Amino acid sequence: MAHILVVEDDDIVRMLAVDVLEELEHKVVEADGAEQALKVLRDDSQSLDLLFTDVALPVMDGRELAKQARRVRPQIPILFASGYAESIDVPEGMSVIGNPYSIDQLRNKVTAILR
Repeated sequence: MAHILVVEDDDIVRMLAVDVLEELEHKVVEADGAEQALKVLRDDSQSLDLLFTDVALPVMDGRELAKQARRVRPQIPILFASGYAESIDVPEGMSVIGNPYSIDQLRNKVTAILR
């Protein structure tokens, strides 16, 4: 069981991702934006194995959130969701999934990252 932080400003999309990840028996923490996500990331008592974030977030986008996350937790794997997945260049240790994604795509991607 992994601990996953899901960051998505669209409530319905976030709920779907959380449901899929919980079905895989992962413990999920939700954030509706970067500010809330950074509070979780900075909480040393919070165990996290993966940051799953939408790229298109209000205020601070997912790429900037990833940079901030890596300052606090340098080793955390990061999975981006983007409607432009094929055009996103992601640094080492980070992955991308096309948005919209299917339940199977999300399941397979997260399982591969956490291996």
